Amino acid sequence: MNSLHTNDYLVFLFYFIIVAGYGYWVYHKKRKSTVTASHDYFLAEGSLTWWAIGASLIASNISAEQFIGMSGSGFKMGLAISTYEWMAAASLIIVAVFFIPVYLKNKIYTMPQFLSQRYNGTVAMIMAVFWLLLYVVVNLTSILYLGALAIHSISGINTTLCMYLLAVFAIVITLGGMKVIGYTDVIQVFFLILGGLVTTYLALNLVSEKFGTTGVLNGFKIMTQQANDHFHMILKEDNESYMDLPGLTVLVGGMWIVNLNYWGCNQYITQRALGADLKTARSGILFAAFLKLLMPVIVVLPGIAAFVLHQQGNFQTEMLQDGEMNPDKAYPVLLNLLPAGLKGLAFAALTAAIVASLAGKANSISTIFTLDIYKKKIAPDASENKMVWIGKVTVIVAMILAVIIAPMMGIDKKGGFQYIQEYTGFVSPGIFAMFILGFFWKKTTSNAALFATIGGFAFSIFFKFLPGFMDLSFLQPLGFAKANADGVFEIPFLDRMGFVFVICVVAMVLISLYDNRRGMQPKGLEIDSKMFKLHPAFAAGMLIVLGILAALYTLYW
Repeated sequence: MNSLHTNDYLVFLFYFIIVAGYGYWVYHKKRKSTVTASHDYFLAEGSLTWWAIGASLIASNISAEQFIGMSGSGFKMGLAISTYEWMAAASLIIVAVFFIPVYLKNKIYTMPQFLSQRYNGTVAMIMAVFWLLLYVVVNLTSILYLGALAIHSISGINTTLCMYLLAVFAIVITLGGMKVIGYTDVIQVFFLILGGLVTTYLALNLVSEKFGTTGVLNGFKIMTQQANDHFHMILKEDNESYMDLPGLTVLVGGMWIVNLNYWGCNQYITQRALGADLKTARSGILFAAFLKLLMPVIVVLPGIAAFVLHQQGNFQTEMLQDGEMNPDKAYPVLLNLLPAGLKGLAFAALTAAIVASLAGKANSISTIFTLDIYKKKIAPDASENKMVWIGKVTVIVAMILAVIIAPMMGIDKKGGFQYIQEYTGFVSPGIFAMFILGFFWKKTTSNAALFATIGGFAFSIFFKFLPGFMDLSFLQPLGFAKANADGVFEIPFLDRMGFVFVICVVAMVLISLYDNRRGMQPKGLEIDSKMFKLHPAFAAGMLIVLGILAALYTLYW
């Protein structure tokens, strides 16, 4: 039933009061001494603990596209979609070891600031404007719209009204600054994981009951037997989802670019750790890596369970949309089976995931606009109070724009998870190449970075439309092309990203060497080997995460 019981609303109200009340307390606790300081507002400088950083990273990352889109992918392709979560855990380790020390040593607080400090103001300004457009037009809109659709599907509340309510809730949290976001995210993650585990428990138990037994372990065992093809991490070329996850590319190719760019070169994410010291930041990121290992249990297993139940004749009409089966309905269908009270908890978990992501994204938009555009180009002499005020206005304006344009983007038709990956993937290879060479090769010049910015996007577009005027069947034996429904050979999305990244790196090296020969002296960052030394406790945690990942990929290869 697509509606909420009184008990569900009471559970949700309890969640709302806790989050809002705790956020208000955090805001006023430090208000007298620090709320007008821009670094405190945008970065919560020095005040987030490791567990707050780790929880905030996850809360900001997990949203409707995971709960709805990734569960839908679990229904369609199975456990393989978990590679986005499990490879993220490995990527977080790399970011903690190699990226964060560079940011903190060089006192870098925003991604455009890094580009300005390492290259020049032109590169930084181009990317600042680009990031603002990407965050508002792609990320904020998709989180809002998918979130509203998900909440509508389990509550019956009007989709447009859901969007407005989510936007207002997120604005209230965001206006308190990064400190409020960071600490309320701890509560958001608690509800997110608890509600998610409840749904997974129900789904596995339902599977076991349908096959005449009881218990979640029996349910899981039955799933592995009834849907064995859904428990492989590496897809073969004859799999219908190969274009989304092309074989070994998820281990040695484009998946690394997706994750390292997202977790290491993304204001929205790195912002959580940039206000802390190195030990705290690394511990927080390691905590996030552990939580990432758990995410497929919450967002993928329910989708596979729904697939098994569907194969047994359940949800035949509930999974339909416009007469066709829609995998993205898998999670809402399961939520609607929850008893009163528990459904409210799952509803709160979904809302927590959406609001936390909206708040984190809005804060990043505010930070980039205020520190990298307003302060540098519009009002260099702006006071601390003025910058915080501008930051708050930016949050409200960005959210209003997202609410207006979200329904026009056709997000529900593309599939939310694919929508975000496709549009960010056009620029990820160039951005990552620009960052990675900027970090670790002092000869990299601003001209090379400019090429990566513009050239990376151009080559992504080129490879996207290349199959329209060239036969790419010669790439099939190498595993880099597959025929679509019309018989046209296309390059899988992740492989395209890998090709563009390699082109960008080679071109940047050649351009930099040419510039060096002409006497151009690039601005290298301050780096020494001591920065990368690991605390024994961190090293032990890192090895545990990597060991678990190795075991999971070996078990479900």
